[in-house]
Amino acid sequence: MLTSDFSFELPEVLIAQYPVADRDGSRLLYLGPENTISDTSFKQLPEYLIPGDLIVLNDTRVIPARLYAKKETGGNVEIMLERILDEQTLLVQLRASKSPKAGASLILEDNTRFEVKGREGSMFLLSYVGSEKITDLLSRLGHMPLPPYISRDDENLDQERYQTVFSKKPGAVAAPTAGLHFTDDILEALKEKGVDNVKLTLHVGAGTFQPVRVDDIEKHEMHSEYMSVPQDVVDKIIETKKNGGRVLAVGTTVVRSLETAAKTGTLTSFEGDTNIFIYPGYQFNVVDLLLTNFHLPESTLLMLVCAFGGQENVLNAYQHAIKEQYRFYSYGDAMLITKNS
Repeated sequence: MLTSDFSFELPEVLIAQYPVADRDGSRLLYLGPENTISDTSFKQLPEYLIPGDLIVLNDTRVIPARLYAKKETGGNVEIMLERILDEQTLLVQLRASKSPKAGASLILEDNTRFEVKGREGSMFLLSYVGSEKITDLLSRLGHMPLPPYISRDDENLDQERYQTVFSKKPGAVAAPTAGLHFTDDILEALKEKGVDNVKLTLHVGAGTFQPVRVDDIEKHEMHSEYMSVPQDVVDKIIETKKNGGRVLAVGTTVVRSLETAAKTGTLTSFEGDTNIFIYPGYQFNVVDLLLTNFHLPESTLLMLVCAFGGQENVLNAYQHAIKEQYRFYSYGDAMLITKNS
């Protein structure tokens, strides 16, 4: 299976640069059984669910993970945090005209310093030289880590809108974007209908935007991300299935978390790193419905969605979305997909 099998042409004008005025004001494309396509709105989501269904959300919270620094020579460096390894060590992506070498210093605007310790694959290890907590430093000098396809600097509105209303546990450097559409009112309306929700955690890493650089997708090395599926989530899913309800995963991060926790064929609680790579041919163990945004061509996220909804079905739906001028990517519209049986 080739990476190019997941390619499509997207007019740049359809890449959403800002969120819509209201969280739940996005459009919703429904890809139903037998490849039926319906154009609706996110506010109509409750109409597609039935009492006894269960929604699974990702409660990760995005941290201000982008820092701007200079080399000692004066060159600009953009630091994108991937993960805090300990109180002194960061795993990051660096953007600079020339990659700094081990031993080089990176200096922030307040003269706080990081020292480059070396490389770990395509990323860098930095040593923090300072007494302030790294999380406090990020809160003070960090910027919201908007994705690379949003061609503007972060603004005050992103502090709120690039978080879900149910975000709770800091650690992500990218938002679980399918959850951005939910409001407290929508969640309450769903509960009144008999559709409950539970929350797990997957801290989305910057690696989610890394392109697939091999022709044969089976040779792609997936990035790792921390995740936690608590026992109460497992119990609720088992109860839902037993009673004939369906499990709706809100976002690819939730799919990856649940399928990691069920990799033996039985869903169990799980805490640790996952590098699960889901692409067509994968047999899903837990998820029945998927709510997701539209994804980059040739990306691992699109491959996962194609595995769930059927490759031809999903790519046809994408062409429909382009024709109907849906808004794409993180601040774009949403798609509700039934599992392709």
